[in-house]
Amino acid sequence: MKGLTIGKVAKEANVNIETVRYYERLGLISKPPRTESGYRQFPVEVVQRIKFIKRAQELGFTLLEVNKLLSVSDGKDYDCHDIQQFASKKLEEIEQKISDLEKIKSILYDLSKKCPGQSPLDKCSILEEFKEGSD
Repeated sequence: MKGLTIGKVAKEANVNIETVRYYERLGLISKPPRTESGYRQFPVEVVQRIKFIKRAQELGFTLLEVNKLLSVSDGKDYDCHDIQQFASKKLEEIEQKISDLEKIKSILYDLSKKCPGQSPLDKCSILEEFKEGSD
């Protein structure tokens, strides 16, 4: 059987070799057969699978979620609607994170405007706010 070495897979998928090993350990990609000398021989399809994993991560999916997506896409018991629901749920999570980050941004903006910038640390309004917390 002829396949791709781990170095070739990494290069084609634009990841490092340790990423390929890590995905293999997590079960995101199948353990490939080995040559008599012990070298992994990956099927060419593994490159596309790694690209899928990386793209899903870029879109905010965790590796656990990516594993679920891969399971769904590998199976016959699901359809496009299932994937759409999964993506919609992730979109809701991202919208919540954006909302939370906007709140944090607003608070930090207000704190930075209150700070005179030339006070000793024991009079720093930002540190005081942190010590008092929000009530």
